[in-house]
Amino acid sequence: MIETALRDRRAGLCVLPAIRAEKRPAMPRWKEFQHALPSEPQLATWCQRGDALCLICGAVSGNLEMLDFDLGGEAFEAWRAKVQEYDPTLWDRLVIEQSPSGGWHVVYRCQEPVSGNLKLAQRIELVGGPDEVTIAGKAYKPRQDSQGRWHVVLTTIETRGEGGLFLCSPTPGYELVQGDLAELTVLSAAEREALFEAAWSLNQYWPAPAGNGGGPNTNGRPGDDFNQRGHIRSILARHGWTLARSAGSYGNEHWRRPGKTTGTSATLKGGVFYVFSSSAAPFEPNQAYSPFAVYALLEHGGDYAAAASALRAQGFGDDGASPKPLDLSGLIGSSDAPPPAEPATPDPGPMPDDLLDVPGFIRQVADYTLTVSPYPQPTLAFAAALVLQAFLAGRKIRDTADNRTNLYVLALANSGAGKNEPRKVNQRICVEVGLQDCLGDAFASREGFKNRLFVTPSVLFQTDEIDGLMNAINRASDARHEGIMNVLLKLYASSSTIYPMRVKAGGKSPGVIDQPSLCLFGTAVPRYYYEALSVRMLSNGLCARLLVIEASKRGRGQTPIARPIPEPILNTAHWWAEFLPGTGNLQNWHPIPICVDATAEAETALEAFRALSDDRYAEAEDPDDLAGMAVWARAYEKARKLALVYAASENYLQMRIDVPAMQWACRFVDYQTRRMLHMAARHVAEGEFDARCKRMLKVLVNWRKRRGDDWVPHWYLARRLGWSDRDIEEVRNALLSQQRIAYEIGSTTERGRIGQHYRILE
Repeated sequence: MIETALRDRRAGLCVLPAIRAEKRPAMPRWKEFQHALPSEPQLATWCQRGDALCLICGAVSGNLEMLDFDLGGEAFEAWRAKVQEYDPTLWDRLVIEQSPSGGWHVVYRCQEPVSGNLKLAQRIELVGGPDEVTIAGKAYKPRQDSQGRWHVVLTTIETRGEGGLFLCSPTPGYELVQGDLAELTVLSAAEREALFEAAWSLNQYWPAPAGNGGGPNTNGRPGDDFNQRGHIRSILARHGWTLARSAGSYGNEHWRRPGKTTGTSATLKGGVFYVFSSSAAPFEPNQAYSPFAVYALLEHGGDYAAAASALRAQGFGDDGASPKPLDLSGLIGSSDAPPPAEPATPDPGPMPDDLLDVPGFIRQVADYTLTVSPYPQPTLAFAAALVLQAFLAGRKIRDTADNRTNLYVLALANSGAGKNEPRKVNQRICVEVGLQDCLGDAFASREGFKNRLFVTPSVLFQTDEIDGLMNAINRASDARHEGIMNVLLKLYASSSTIYPMRVKAGGKSPGVIDQPSLCLFGTAVPRYYYEALSVRMLSNGLCARLLVIEASKRGRGQTPIARPIPEPILNTAHWWAEFLPGTGNLQNWHPIPICVDATAEAETALEAFRALSDDRYAEAEDPDDLAGMAVWARAYEKARKLALVYAASENYLQMRIDVPAMQWACRFVDYQTRRMLHMAARHVAEGEFDARCKRMLKVLVNWRKRRGDDWVPHWYLARRLGWSDRDIEEVRNALLSQQRIAYEIGSTTERGRIGQHYRILE
């Protein structure tokens, strides 16, 4: 204890002995040490009687700050994934320790002074009544919301900053799992804000806004009237704020503070402006503001009286007189409405036919599949043959960058389009060459996946339940499915190394999977697949690694020809099954894959595609398009894998990655990435409200396909949606503000109703 305390002190940290049960320094007058370090003799004497240490945060410890993950660290993994997506090297430089309750401390220093303690992410938990409740070892006094529901506000992520403190290792129960407290990384302001943004994105609670004025405009006050009818987007833009992303999670618009070029500093939803950033003066962090408060702070320096007078001069407030007619431009679109924050992703159209043709084994298998299928579908036949070749070459070949042939391919086709026959052909070929033990066809559990690959390190997994898996994960209805997705991601990344098995009860290690090669061929209905996704899932590692291929419409049926698998196909499959480069025998074979070289011209083509992918990533980075960044970040890797599979198919006896292989791979990845992002933009919703917006747009798009640019009557839209007028109005106003639809109010109808009409602008 003394040795650690002195070491931390010499590193410039204000370390003090602590009372563990009370989580405070073990001395009555310790406030002086918020501004001065104790001497080494003082510290050595104090620590002789203690069993706990704490660190004082802030300037006294070199701008020390700590992120505290409470409630058993329930938000820690989600936060870590977002940080690693932003910059994996940033995560590796943080000091991490776990607390006795299962929570986590993330510790670092900052180049600039840190603020006081901040609550970064909170959530609501409903309880049964007003009696005090204990959650994760802490007592809470419930409160009632406007609907009479008893609840408590739980903090999942908060900081310990200037004036704060925290218990730390080697206090019993506090275990360092990464880094050293005496060798803390110093973060830039941008890096610190990246950590904060990852936490803010997990926030689920917003307090009542400041300057709300008491609710509906019943007393004629200009501030109340502005809260009901006013717009603040143009005011924010005039003061240097920029719209980072429209229609964010659950209808949130994401705004970025002046002087910042990436990320999110605040959200705007339903007239509430919620500020996260501690560098967004005159706004305070973790504070919600009404439109009137935003107007007063930005336009009048916080003088609410002057702001009210100015608004009254602009026609807000009724002074007890007859109500002024409302300006309908606020309801049907005005100059204050922001342009869409994210440009529409153009549709690359149907997949070019030449992308569905790879010479050699893949072409032979696809052609055979088409002859034996009752409903031949070239896209499905090609996708299945592509995965089969990737599986056969698994653990046996690699390229110069050590990429392997493990592919995750998802073929999308409507029901009855012929998804079964390509899977059956792959099964028959594998059985014919003795690889039947390497086949899988149903999601079981993450442990089942790992155990299967432990026994058979190379597996071809074919399934028709991908959309069901995604749906379960998206709705968090089954943790089993979330675990499966995580294991799929880890296995994909482990193909060129080892995958350690989890240590089970008793502490005995079961071993590792040596270079696991899992090839996945999944099928799903396009609409169900995309609607089952969420932005969170699109931006994670697994979906970004999928090769998603869409089939065209079902063709005419045929009487399939029952004939055996052609000899050339079986000969090639036999060769791959018996090809075991490496050491050992079939039971304990350690593969040493042969390296397939690329010609200089092919490498040049690949580097050009890397530059294109980097450009597309940068384009997605500016509007904070997480899905676009995640997918384009993996495009180069996928192109290398596909070029390797092409070389294996073209000539397995003399494999070489040439220009045609690289050109095909780059074109294929470029097309399927752009198509996937286009379809996701049409179907994937960030929340319930965004799903409603997309549904209204679909109705308007379908109308235009049938009726051209004719205006859509309100009665038709209401009938198709089945919503209340209030719900329609809320979605309509959101789409108007994004300039995605047009809306007009005409004369009354014969029945005395006001004519309302809609038209899509996309």
